[in-house]
Amino acid sequence: MRVLNFGSLNIDYVYRVDNFLKPGETKAAQSLTVFAGGKGLNQSLALARAGVDVAHAGKVGAEGAFLVEKLRAAGVDTSRIGISGQANGHAIIQVDDSGRNCILLFGGANKDMDNDFIARSLAGFGAGDVLLLQNEISSIGAIITAAKNQGMTIAMNPAPFDGEIAKYPLDMIDIFILNEIEASDLVDESDPEKAAAVLGNRFPEAKIVVTLGAEGSLCVESGATFRQKAYKVKAVDTTAAGDTFTGYFLAGLIEGMDVGRALDLGAKAAAICVTRMGAADSVPLRSEVR
Repeated sequence: MRVLNFGSLNIDYVYRVDNFLKPGETKAAQSLTVFAGGKGLNQSLALARAGVDVAHAGKVGAEGAFLVEKLRAAGVDTSRIGISGQANGHAIIQVDDSGRNCILLFGGANKDMDNDFIARSLAGFGAGDVLLLQNEISSIGAIITAAKNQGMTIAMNPAPFDGEIAKYPLDMIDIFILNEIEASDLVDESDPEKAAAVLGNRFPEAKIVVTLGAEGSLCVESGATFRQKAYKVKAVDTTAAGDTFTGYFLAGLIEGMDVGRALDLGAKAAAICVTRMGAADSVPLRSEVR
């Protein structure tokens, strides 16, 4: 079983601040660090470091060659990454003293997906393979439809959440992985556990996974609810926690773990991730999670 992660490739500019900027405020950052990032790249790294056979599809700008090399060095198949005439996607990230973050995204090359590129990227994948998607690239609906027509299992992390998500053919999704805010926004239900139950009723054939930050995570599947605690650590940067969880949770399922064990694997990997600065560089190796 192989995974094709059709996702974003970003350059992350991380500014350390004591508190997030307020409207009209100007302040000096404590530091600036540049990292490889993007939810797509982070999740491909997490899958590869968890031991999964993963290929990445997406586009970079002229300045994004180091992102491709980052994936290649981790063992990701990068043959489906194209070069766009647009600027590379990037993110401006503030990280405060408590480890929280806020992120401003510029899509750039991540929004340069067309039907020919989609067809070339999906070529060779079919039944038994997994497509993983986030919401940082263009043409999501077309990618979902094409992959389902090829018999692929589709996992989606609908982040960042926006109004376009409701227009996607969500009934084709087999595994939803959302945080509590995304789950609540998707069904207009403020309580994340109730939101998960609503999603489970709406998509009864799918697994619904909701991450709850310090409260852990849960999964609704076939009417049953599985809960997982969060491992207590000192967090310094939560930027890639969800991406790390996603990669390791899917790795567990691909290896044949039941939902409970896969949730636990994701929780352990995410706990290590948040103790480190940066996005891609904070994703742990499988040996560390063991």
